[in-house]
Amino acid sequence: MTRKRVLSCIQPTGEIHIGNYFGAIRNWATIQDKFDCVYGVVDLHAMTMPYDAKLLRESTLQMFIDLLACGIDPSRSVLFAQSLVPQHTELTWIFSCVTSFGELSRMTQFKDKIDQLEETSKKAYVSAGLFTYPVLMAADILIYKADFVPVGKDQEQHLELARNVAVRFNTQFGEYFPEPKPLFTEVPKLMSLADPTKKMSKSLGEKHYIGVFEDPDSIRKKVRTAVTDTGGQPGEEMSPGVANLFTIIRACDNTGALEALNREYTQGTLKYKDLKETAAESLVSALRPFRDRRAELNSDRDKMKKLIRELSAVARDYAENTLNEVRDLTGLIRP
Repeated sequence: MTRKRVLSCIQPTGEIHIGNYFGAIRNWATIQDKFDCVYGVVDLHAMTMPYDAKLLRESTLQMFIDLLACGIDPSRSVLFAQSLVPQHTELTWIFSCVTSFGELSRMTQFKDKIDQLEETSKKAYVSAGLFTYPVLMAADILIYKADFVPVGKDQEQHLELARNVAVRFNTQFGEYFPEPKPLFTEVPKLMSLADPTKKMSKSLGEKHYIGVFEDPDSIRKKVRTAVTDTGGQPGEEMSPGVANLFTIIRACDNTGALEALNREYTQGTLKYKDLKETAAESLVSALRPFRDRRAELNSDRDKMKKLIRELSAVARDYAENTLNEVRDLTGLIRP
């Protein structure tokens, strides 16, 4: 029986934090034995917002290494760098011709990014790439004929566009692309340590997140200063800060400590110092294998540069097969 295909991608915009890992990447590693998985580092998407050109290539390689360190296995999954698979951009042009201007105008993230640009820089302009990048996202998904895409609520609109593109293409040129479906899984939602009413994000600043590969002493320091001082009384709902620390411990699979702390909270005997200590040590222990693996991989950067090209070539071969069939369907000449 042919396994269903899953496609998921990540931008090389800095270090992976624990919200990224527990909310998405851990699941990527877990489903490798269940699905035919294709994962990508989408450096072309990173160009839609102001960026440092000197850092982009290095960030792309580092994100590739970090995914390997977090459990993505090239023997069980396809892992590629987007710019090394130029077929994505050719399919984007074809898809842009079956995507309406109105659909792109309604993308809520486009409006959010405009607001972000206006807040950070008065000189920044809104690029056409920022407006059309959902079409590139549709190409990322459909070029591998993905059946499922793991998505958060903020990405559902982009997946819906990919489905619409597939339907419109199939209607115009003949049934070809599957309509990708969202893959929802039970994942913990980690909040900012400094403001637990907000989702953990690097954009909020250093004190708001913990990096997967962060130094253990830094992890302990951040957790010790996490907001918890609005905790409820026994029997009452936990405050956001306290609940967030419990979520972190649960995400680290420290079930024994979690049960004991829950009893103490219910009885009204829980000390936040103990809660923070347990959360910090749970994280340090859970993340240690990833730090060690990353250090090992980073010790031979030349090998990693060669590997990213070799693995991307696998994706490129598949993408070229798809594109050749699309060229036939759309009346274009094969090279």
